[in-house]
Amino acid sequence: MRFPAQGDGIARRGRHPTDLTFIMKPARHYLQFSDLTRDEYLHLFERSRILKRRHYDGELYRPLVGKVMSMVFEKNSTRTRASFEAGMAQMGGHAMFLDSKSSQLGRGEPIEDTARVLSRMSDIIMIRTFEQALVERLAAFSRAPVINGLTNEYHPCQVLADLFTWVEQRGPISGRTVAWIGDGNNVARTWLQAAKLLGFKFRIASPKGYELTVLDAQDYGPDVYEVCDNPLDAARGADIVTTDVYTSMGFEAEAEARHRAFAGYGVTAAVMAAAKPDAMFMHCLPAHRGEEVDAEVIDGPNSVVWDEAENRMHVQKALVEFLLLGRVADKK
Repeated sequence: MRFPAQGDGIARRGRHPTDLTFIMKPARHYLQFSDLTRDEYLHLFERSRILKRRHYDGELYRPLVGKVMSMVFEKNSTRTRASFEAGMAQMGGHAMFLDSKSSQLGRGEPIEDTARVLSRMSDIIMIRTFEQALVERLAAFSRAPVINGLTNEYHPCQVLADLFTWVEQRGPISGRTVAWIGDGNNVARTWLQAAKLLGFKFRIASPKGYELTVLDAQDYGPDVYEVCDNPLDAARGADIVTTDVYTSMGFEAEAEARHRAFAGYGVTAAVMAAAKPDAMFMHCLPAHRGEEVDAEVIDGPNSVVWDEAENRMHVQKALVEFLLLGRVADKK
């Protein structure tokens, strides 16, 4: 006897309800930025705009009534949990929080078994964890869509929100320049994938030993990717200047060494002055003023960090809608 994930199958008529045969539709996953096409991102940006407007207008839009998201957290987060929970509630669905203390993950249950169980009890799964390989294994055994909420290698939901922040305020990102100052980490690696897919240039300046390592098989030519010797060179003429903390979650043991290595790699007023006068400053948060960014920058007129944080909710609503319902043609 075989049972479907919710919304994943169509029952054939004439069978006893305890002996149903279902035609299963393959799930579409979002594990890294390159999993979607340029055209699909343009759709998500437009849907994010519509869903954000509806939210501000107080208009109820609940296409996910009865739908459940399982949220698996092996790395804690304020913004990831709040944005997914709020987004699911606004769309009529429900989000369940699971961490290593409140689930069998902390007791060594194989991720494949977790995938098999959760995808029979929920319609979509979000996981925030350490290794990308774990997310890939979860998706391989899940009959429900899986969203990467962050791994050590990639952070696609964050960059999706960052890009929408630019698009809603300035228009298309193609032909622009994004400067990354600091650690060549998961967010930087995701920005690079986005640059190739959406047609903008990505410049990066990182201290020795913390350079960006490309993990996929894509060819990033000089029109897409440029490594700079220092923050001023990276920021010169840029449309966006962005950064992250010196020490990301999971690397706390390296904190002292990282603080020494990253001296001189903060986004200061001088670094922002090298960018275009109307350049946006972005940061995925949480931020440490006086370390990776000066207070006058993050709290200054070029900063859009609070828009970014809010936009996590709006773009993730559009993403969940797309993965569960496909392209919604509403033009309101």
